[in-house]
Amino acid sequence: MKLLVRWLLLAAALLLVAYLYPGVSVTSFGTAMVAALVLGLLNTVVRPLLVLLTLPVTLLTLGLFLFVINAVLFWATASVLNGFNVNGFFAALVGSVIYSLCGMVIDSAMESVFGD
Repeated sequence: MKLLVRWLLLAAALLLVAYLYPGVSVTSFGTAMVAALVLGLLNTVVRPLLVLLTLPVTLLTLGLFLFVINAVLFWATASVLNGFNVNGFFAALVGSVIYSLCGMVIDSAMESVFGD
């Protein structure tokens, strides 16, 4: 139940990103749901490998390179799906930051509602 609610809220967060920032567009809620799923899978499987491979650069930039990794994954998700578009790397960077902030708010709210 908790996972389903989180997935729906993250899909709504993608719609919010598209509403707030014109460089990101999502055609429908169904597309947002699929994009949230793909983005979650990429963050679970690919992100740890990218973080490990780019550890020296991440340490040199004091962790700021993690924003680049998030943007690349956000952009990769948009390139795989129809109906979810990101207009360039800067749009992916801004979109991923907004989406991450929404995700933190969602996680905080979920923890207070469902407990853990």
